[in-house]
Amino acid sequence: MGLKAPLASERAVLVLMTAGIVAVAASILSPSFQLSAEALRLCLQLSIAAIGASLFLFARFIRRIADDHRQIAESEQRFRRAMEDSAIGVAIVGLDGRIVQTNPAFAAMLGYSRAEIETLTFFQITHPDDQQLGRETMVALKEGKIDSFHFEKRYLKKDGTPVWAQLAGSVIREEETGRPLYLVSQIEDIDARKQAEARIAEAETRWNFALTSAGQGVWSLDMRKGGTTYSETWVRMLGYDDGELDGDPDRWLTMIHPDDRERVAEADRAHLADETAFFEAEFRMRHKDGHWVWILDRGKAIERDGEGRLIRAIGSLTDITERKEAEERLKVSAAMLADEKERLRVTLQSIGDAVICTDAANRITFMNPVAEKLTGVAAGEALGKALGHVYRAVDEETGQRIGLTRPSAGDRQHSDQNTRAVLVRRDDTRCSIRQVVSPIMNDRNEFCGLVIVFQDFTDARALQRQLAYAAAHDALTGLANRSSFMRTMETLVDQCRLNGSEHQFMFVDLDHFKAVNDTGGHAAGDVLLKRVADAIRNVLGPEDIVARLGGDEFAVILKASAAAPAAIAARSVIDAIRNLNFSWDGRPHSIGASIGLAAIRAGCGEVDEIIARADAACYAAKAAGRGCVSAASDEAPKEGATSLPLAAAS
Repeated sequence: MGLKAPLASERAVLVLMTAGIVAVAASILSPSFQLSAEALRLCLQLSIAAIGASLFLFARFIRRIADDHRQIAESEQRFRRAMEDSAIGVAIVGLDGRIVQTNPAFAAMLGYSRAEIETLTFFQITHPDDQQLGRETMVALKEGKIDSFHFEKRYLKKDGTPVWAQLAGSVIREEETGRPLYLVSQIEDIDARKQAEARIAEAETRWNFALTSAGQGVWSLDMRKGGTTYSETWVRMLGYDDGELDGDPDRWLTMIHPDDRERVAEADRAHLADETAFFEAEFRMRHKDGHWVWILDRGKAIERDGEGRLIRAIGSLTDITERKEAEERLKVSAAMLADEKERLRVTLQSIGDAVICTDAANRITFMNPVAEKLTGVAAGEALGKALGHVYRAVDEETGQRIGLTRPSAGDRQHSDQNTRAVLVRRDDTRCSIRQVVSPIMNDRNEFCGLVIVFQDFTDARALQRQLAYAAAHDALTGLANRSSFMRTMETLVDQCRLNGSEHQFMFVDLDHFKAVNDTGGHAAGDVLLKRVADAIRNVLGPEDIVARLGGDEFAVILKASAAAPAAIAARSVIDAIRNLNFSWDGRPHSIGASIGLAAIRAGCGEVDEIIARADAACYAAKAAGRGCVSAASDEAPKEGATSLPLAAAS
């Protein structure tokens, strides 16, 4: 439509201009034809009108062309931005399979640069087992049998590893002839999904085998296959033959006892709606011979579509008839022991590892074997004794004793938890514990004693301390890491602003370290970095802070040090590193260090500025011949300016 309108306008302009010219010619030649003045005037008016109309249409025609050019440019820009910014791969492919153009997402997915991948064909980056699929699709597109395609295939990354992708695209054809020109493909990385599906399938196989071996029935719902299948154990549990119940996914609901059906259907609906993580229900199902069997049914949806509808689910059924009968017997017995029922309920709810129970007078009435082991006191010796005779807990940080007393009247139902308690045994040995103290109340709301549940938490707390240490220290050298060091720097800068104290920051960069890495490899570099770290620590004071910032860069905070002592300390560091006499595989390596110094005091700026000044000073030290110290001024370094090296090393 956009092209036809300009052509029609162009024809109209030509017609009007021709008419105008004819009219003018007629007016000029009128004396030859002996036209009257009135006819001559009419010819002139018609010619002027025709020329004016043609000029008007010509102007509109020019404007229309300009608008079309602008719209085409905008469309091209939108397509280019959509292609460049797309999170999934986009490629334009010629009919010969050559990649004409691609976007960064597709190149990154296969580990190529755009320039590299645009020199290849789709067949060169396609897994050999999937190349025939691509060829068949290309032939069908050329023959006009299809205009679009959608399938999954494997590509080969630059390093040769396969990656699954989902392709969706179409052929671009010439408008008038319909001749195919090129293909536009969208490529989505689905490798993670494919691997997950394989893991799920493997896990499902193992799970089914384990449940069948344990005598539990297994069911599987697959909406793609049109129904539910049941394991042989499942159907025999209800007296049916293998395969007799397969098919209808709702048949199992009709076999449930009427009194249980509504409750089970609601649990099933909630899980289908993704309101619960699992489906779990206990109910009665009719056996083929007519009697009722108590069943424990557990299941879970393992696949849903894009709109959240269930596609696949799997679960198990267990015959719990004997357990249910035992529960009924227990209910009858429990009715005769009302006072003990509450004690048993609270104890069972509070059980962790070790359990100690007391009466209202705080005398021990029960200890389980784990409590005996942790306290070091036998239950026979502890029963009837005061709680403090066996159990003494203190706060890990304050060392104060943690009282275990009768709760107040308004707080009798509160359970006291403590995750930083330490149990002190009779022989003064200690272990970290996590304890929960709960009051016991009878059915008359009378206080009957305490239940103390505690667990050995020593290993967990040690792990917490290890994790905290790892978070603040460099794994290779054991020095403070960059994040920990930056927090310390920020704290010191804030203190300097408040109290006027002063420290010195030292930026240490190793000289000739790259040669060690290049010749001896990273193993040699790691060993050298450890020795450098030890050398720096050995020549500095116990209050000084040493950190590894990364690579071969180290940082030091000299506490309460002025510029002159700092320069001496820096010289000591340089000398210590120079004298390491490091060898690897029988080959000696000579390394050194260049150091930049910057003051940490009020008015010296933020942490980043201090580090930048020290870094610039270190650069000046390297420029001055390496192996020396350069001190920075308190002002931020200007572009092109360098710090003057100190006479701290030759």
